[in-house]
Amino acid sequence: MSLDPTLREQILAAVPSLRAFAISLSGNVDRADDLVQETLLRALANIHSFQPGTNMPAWLFTILRNEFLTYRRRASRQATWNEDTVASTPVDCGQQWSSELSDIGRALRGLSIDQCEALILTMVGGFSYDEAARICSCSVGTVKSRVFRARAALTAMLDGSASLPPRRSTGRSTSPC
Repeated sequence: MSLDPTLREQILAAVPSLRAFAISLSGNVDRADDLVQETLLRALANIHSFQPGTNMPAWLFTILRNEFLTYRRRASRQATWNEDTVASTPVDCGQQWSSELSDIGRALRGLSIDQCEALILTMVGGFSYDEAARICSCSVGTVKSRVFRARAALTAMLDGSASLPPRRSTGRSTSPC
């Protein structure tokens, strides 16, 4: 199969953003890498359905999101991960930034998958509300509402007016972010 060099460049340029989005969704680097790999395989297998002139990253993010949702549906039918069986990861108290970053990660895990997804797409991924709405298969107003609620929830968790989710052990994750 011969791939147009322009499409190839667009796909390769999107890989770091896809990986960051996959990590934020899955909460697990290994699972994120698998998601990105599966996304790229599906994109290449279906490249004939890509409409030239449209937004390649948005198309890839949509594929990744669908892959993640498929993974979540499959995972929900499998045995649950028992967090009590895994030791907690100690936090080095000498590094304040590490603790703050850990709190932000924990706060993100406290969001619903829809809120996290909308927040990551718009704030980290740089997608417009319109593009995020197309990726999430919902209206622009829904994306704006999810981002607003996600910001409010993060603010409440980080300023102490709402509790952070418990620390997560290393290993598999079932959280959305």
